[in-house]
Amino acid sequence: MLARLLRRLLGRQRPLPPASPEERARRLIAAIDAGGIPLNPIALNRLARELGLEVSRQARPEETVARIRALVARL
Repeated sequence: MLARLLRRLLGRQRPLPPASPEERARRLIAAIDAGGIPLNPIALNRLARELGLEVSRQARPEETVARIRALVARL
């Protein structure tokens, strides 16, 4: 009975739409400001490219974060 109730409740939940690159950038900057660090430079570069920034493979993550931060400040 409990399993059936859980299936029914979970079946009604709609998946969240994917966040826009701008929203993901805001979340990234907020997480960094809260003390986090980006652990995946590939994902960081992908986000920067989705935002329209040109990013070199050799770019340091700190530089990419600074460029994303500047872009978010302009939004």
